[in-house]
Amino acid sequence: MSTSNPLANYSTELHDDQADKVDKYLHNLQLSDKTLMDVSLRFRREMDKGLCRDTNPTAAVKMLPTFVRSTPDGTEQGEFLALDLGGSNFRVLLVKVMGNGEQKVEMESQIYDIPEHIMRGSGSEFFDHIADCLANYLDKMGMKDKKLPLGFTFSFPCQQTKLDEITPPQPNIQPSLSLNPQAVLMSWTKGFRSSGVEGHDVVSLLRKSIKKRGDFDIDIVAVVNDTVGTMMTCGFDDRHCEVGLIVGTGTNACYMEQMRNIGVLDGDEGRMCVNTEWGAFGDDGALEDLRTDIDRELDAGSFNPGKQLFEKMISGMYMGELVRLILVKMARSQLLFQGKTTSELLTTGHFSTSHIYAIENDKDEEGIASAEKILRSLGLDPSVEDCIATRRVCQIVSTRAAHLCASSLASVLRQIRDNKAAEKLRVTIGVDGSVYKNHPEFSRRLNKMVRRLVPDCDVRFLQSQDGSGKGAAMVTAVAFRLANQKAERQRILDTLRLSREQLLEVKRRFSEEMTRGLSKQTHQQASIKMLPTYVRSTPDGSEHGDFLALDLGGSSFRVLLVRVRSGTKRSVDMQQKIYSIPQEIMQGTGEELFNHIVDCMADFLEYMGMKGASLPLGFTFSFPCDQTKLDEGILLKWTKGFKASGCEGKDVVALLKEAVRSRGEFDLNFVAVVNDTVGTMMTCGYEDPKCEVGLIVGTGTNACYMEEMHNVELVEGDNGRMCVNVEWGAFGENGELEEFCTEFDRLVDACSNYPGKQRYEKMISGMYLGEIVRNVLLDFTAKGLLFRGKVSERLKTRGIFETKFLSQIESDRLAMRQVRSILQHLGLTGSTCDDSVLVKEVCSVVARRAAQLSGAGLAAVVDKIRQNRNLNQLSITVGVDGTLYKTHPHFSAIMQETLRDLAPQCEVTFLKSEDGSGKGAALITAVACRVKNEGQQ
Repeated sequence: MSTSNPLANYSTELHDDQADKVDKYLHNLQLSDKTLMDVSLRFRREMDKGLCRDTNPTAAVKMLPTFVRSTPDGTEQGEFLALDLGGSNFRVLLVKVMGNGEQKVEMESQIYDIPEHIMRGSGSEFFDHIADCLANYLDKMGMKDKKLPLGFTFSFPCQQTKLDEITPPQPNIQPSLSLNPQAVLMSWTKGFRSSGVEGHDVVSLLRKSIKKRGDFDIDIVAVVNDTVGTMMTCGFDDRHCEVGLIVGTGTNACYMEQMRNIGVLDGDEGRMCVNTEWGAFGDDGALEDLRTDIDRELDAGSFNPGKQLFEKMISGMYMGELVRLILVKMARSQLLFQGKTTSELLTTGHFSTSHIYAIENDKDEEGIASAEKILRSLGLDPSVEDCIATRRVCQIVSTRAAHLCASSLASVLRQIRDNKAAEKLRVTIGVDGSVYKNHPEFSRRLNKMVRRLVPDCDVRFLQSQDGSGKGAAMVTAVAFRLANQKAERQRILDTLRLSREQLLEVKRRFSEEMTRGLSKQTHQQASIKMLPTYVRSTPDGSEHGDFLALDLGGSSFRVLLVRVRSGTKRSVDMQQKIYSIPQEIMQGTGEELFNHIVDCMADFLEYMGMKGASLPLGFTFSFPCDQTKLDEGILLKWTKGFKASGCEGKDVVALLKEAVRSRGEFDLNFVAVVNDTVGTMMTCGYEDPKCEVGLIVGTGTNACYMEEMHNVELVEGDNGRMCVNVEWGAFGENGELEEFCTEFDRLVDACSNYPGKQRYEKMISGMYLGEIVRNVLLDFTAKGLLFRGKVSERLKTRGIFETKFLSQIESDRLAMRQVRSILQHLGLTGSTCDDSVLVKEVCSVVARRAAQLSGAGLAAVVDKIRQNRNLNQLSITVGVDGTLYKTHPHFSAIMQETLRDLAPQCEVTFLKSEDGSGKGAALITAVACRVKNEGQQ
């Protein structure tokens, strides 16, 4: 090809012939979709090994935690320094981040060289050089006296233990830093060999060099991998960006992983960016069947044989060298250059990756002309066939690189999709690196293959603008933003946290109110009414007979037939039907309410084939009542949303009997008015004779216990005991809880049906906890601490955050997924993983306080029983019921822990009640009938 026109002999047929020849020779470098899918599955296995605590030490793909827990949310702001070190030169940048609507980043930077002798010299010389350059930059910018936070992009494999811990800001004081980020260099790559650095913390080494100079100081906040920097830079512009990819001198990827999957760290809430360090994929032999003789030859001649094998098949540092080795091999096989080689062609590094960019130009003719020029610069005299073949070699090598990169990227995308349990994942990948940016076809091939391998992912590739420098600053800015937000959130949540001293004070005040409620003199003024129930005994096992039970305590009620058998076949059998109470009847007249109840009872008796029967009835009436005897209950006030007129101040037994008489279909020969709490105690008392306390923590909350008759001043007689219905939900109505109430409690109270009433219940029970959480979330959002400051209309709706959500959010090990679905239900479709973590924390704090307050009240009750009996140590059982106690995963444990702490002289066993309000009501009636019969004998 000595003619002046290198393309004189070019034709399409010639091009195709040469391409076919090269394709046959390099067939093992061309990977099918099936093979790439297999590579993707292998990489996913390697990811799992790297994430698992047990297999991580031997894993090739290290999956290093970066301690970057959040991507930018657009509110970051401030001035930050960035040091971008990852190649033979490095940059120092001043980055100004403007958030809160502007969302703009301004940067000024300067590039500094790292001479070859420093790259391969001692570590102290290396970091002294960097400190000198930093000083030069700060001097130039007139900022030597300013102590700015610095993000350090250090683009080599590091084992990080933390970002810097940022001390939460105090009023009018900027956040400060505890100055202890750590990043231990695992191994140099990219030709660096500075001694005494591997195995050491690079932050300490840099700080030591800065200190040695002594003329400036900086806060090193974060050590950031360039891949993480790329993700963070793109994340500032696109909130869907949670993957970073570099394909340049080296190659790597990072992504936001769920904490629960990162086995090498403790904690399972939220997310953290994981640096895959995927260049080492295959170092354990996982890619041996796909590596060619050329790959092995390249590896043998590298400065780190056997290491970074995946990177050596992909990155710009090795791509040109792969092409050179192939050209040499083809020449020696008489397939190129008439079998001739030159010293230049035989010299490592003489065919660079930038040559590939020129040769693979979009237009065939221009690419072949570039090939001819480059081959001539290597001392060769190529024919047009040689130029076509060389171009095809470049295409095959770079296509394999793009496709291998796509196969591992597909694994990362599948991991994210599975973490989110999403049918279709929408995600943005932030990309940087000279190969991706400068190769004319690499990005297109990569993007196309990714979409082929993961068709169920909607993938956008966003090219990073200055990822490593700006990204380091963004990591630092995010760390500052998180510290500020965390401090403000904790300040608010601390108002909902109770100290041991506060809980002891609650217990003391509760005990005082119990005494006031029992006393005839102070009963009227007491917030805790300590109502006599006229239940004088717990079951002894001799009870028997058929009993009806009516369980009324919410918007639905039950009618039950309970058969109690005594003797050797002692048992309780129940059959029941559930009926609803329409809203208009709940808030209509008393006559309508009791007529509806009696209609349902008649329906039940007919259903049971007992029409016209006359049976004793246990009437569980779960509202505050004043009882003067067992078969009479004066309703003090409606709660739980009931407002039926003409009932308060009336005997509910009389109202029920009047409705029965009006209907005339059946009769009740005895009616015992039963509180659900007493029913709970009696049910458990049937199983355990030591059960003398009943507790309900559900929609509402209450307790009862067996009190000494001589203390029950409202009832004549001093002998024996009587069950007292504490009606503890009203504790606080005289201001006893005012100093423990938060702005959120006051909001919930003000918007309730009965402002100022049931203050203790409003801090504990299931009816109100969801509302407290909702109000906290609204406050956080208004302050820009949650949901990026955007409130959904649904979240403004009272009652929309149901208390069952608290149990769900804290129950599931995959709780973040659960939280996201609940937030979506609340119209918060754009909520982030960070939002989910915070919502879970709010639920946890609110539920914990409720459990502790319950424990404080219960401590007062059991300690009173112990003191009544003059015991040094009390052993007693508490029968418990209620959805909050039974379904919330931590409520019972926290309540019991609080009780043990506040009443150490009481050994308390908890027994879950099975149907206290139904079975318990029948047992109270059965005990009453037994006692009555015993009195007649």
